[in-house]
Amino acid sequence: MLELRHLSYAVDGPEGQTDILNDISLVIPDNKLVVLTGPNGGGKTTLAKAIMGLVTPSAGSILWNGEDITALSITERAKKGISYGFQQPPRFKGIKVKDLLAIASTRKLLKKAEACAYLTQVGLCATDYLDREVDASLSGGEVKRIEIATILARHPALMILDEPEAGIDLWSFARLTETFGDIRAREECTMVIISHQERIISLADEILVIDQGRIARRGSRDEVFSEIARSTRGACPALYGEEKK
Repeated sequence: MLELRHLSYAVDGPEGQTDILNDISLVIPDNKLVVLTGPNGGGKTTLAKAIMGLVTPSAGSILWNGEDITALSITERAKKGISYGFQQPPRFKGIKVKDLLAIASTRKLLKKAEACAYLTQVGLCATDYLDREVDASLSGGEVKRIEIATILARHPALMILDEPEAGIDLWSFARLTETFGDIRAREECTMVIISHQERIISLADEILVIDQGRIARRGSRDEVFSEIARSTRGACPALYGEEKK
């Protein structure tokens, strides 16, 4: 179970302190799929990075399975089963896809059939990619899918993904959403996904609308998704429970 207690994050700038996260508290039960959505700049990515340890909160605490992990490093959190997928994943010149998958799985030798299965889940053909380097020859969408495949190879207990749909073609995106749906149905891990895509949002057990560093709206997909779907402008009153009667 993931628990955030009064989490805040602020940065200093020329005009003083800017609050990015403001006193966020929430509990995410095991094996649930939670989608973070909302306007750009609302604090979604910062919240995800704080959970992974990529940024250090100014106040509050993060608990994973009852243990306070607020002061733990990224590596220490990874060892506890927490994985993170970046909006723009890094490239690794000189490292082949099959080697990256083997490293992620913590096994020196990963069977080709297993590697193929991970790549298939993200819409890639193993024959075309296993021996390719994760370098500039790959498109952003290809690198994104390979990164998600490495996360799957880790079999994490908590998977955090920042806009996994970014740069991915429609066919591969459809395959990816099927994978997320399968993981959710099998209750294999907890997923926290930042997304604006209807197909991913519709999979969620719970939707959190993050705006101005706060949880502006929270509820099941049936409660929140229809309101989001109706919204065609920023700061929609429906998202904040202010819809006129």
